[in-house]
Amino acid sequence: MARIFVSGSSTGLGLMAGQLLAEQGHRVVLHARNQARADAASRALPQAEAVVIGDLETVAGARGVAARVNALGRCDAVIHNAAVGYQERHRLTVDGVPHLFAINTLAPYILTALMERPDRLVYLSSGLHHGVDANLDDIFWRRRPWNGGIAYSESKLHDVLLAFAVARRWPGVRSNALEPGWVATKMGGPGATDDLAQGHLTQAWLAASDDSPALGTAGYFYHMKPRTPNPQARDVTVQEQLLGICREVSGIALAP
Repeated sequence: MARIFVSGSSTGLGLMAGQLLAEQGHRVVLHARNQARADAASRALPQAEAVVIGDLETVAGARGVAARVNALGRCDAVIHNAAVGYQERHRLTVDGVPHLFAINTLAPYILTALMERPDRLVYLSSGLHHGVDANLDDIFWRRRPWNGGIAYSESKLHDVLLAFAVARRWPGVRSNALEPGWVATKMGGPGATDDLAQGHLTQAWLAASDDSPALGTAGYFYHMKPRTPNPQARDVTVQEQLLGICREVSGIALAP
């Protein structure tokens, strides 16, 4: 059975994916922002191998999470689930970037770059990514008036760009992205119309299944079926631009 790390898994879809993977016999490492959330995650999934604590809002915090997971041993799969939602107000982190960018875009980049390379990487996107541009020329919202919904949607396009960039650079790693649907988690809100029972299945499937579609790379999925992503996600030039921005902000390079 595999060892699988799930970021942002003290609640919501991350915890649900961890619970499903544990039921399947996998060794699951959860992640929580602070001790109180870690304690709640341990109660919800006592069979978890560990709960790693760390705030992904800062470069230092993301570095620390990567180091703590590495200290446990190599993971076979990593699910990049941690995110904040579309109702976030504009706030800069200590690193001088919007906290939504820091958590949704930069953190998965840092974890990917610093964690011991797994066999599989899974990046959570959103159906909202289909209708936006990556806007890398104003990724930090210095010229545009802040719009949390658009910022969130752009960050979910960034996650697909990351997944496909890693798939291209690391051919030995299965790197895929997915949209879980608009489901009634704390982030999604009570008005969500998609099936919550389906929301966590695809990421767990991509992380551990031997089904043929889950063994590919550079794929994009919805409810365990291929779906066409925003065409910009396939643009190698845009992928490399995003990697360059993340490298500049974090001081961490993604290995070729």
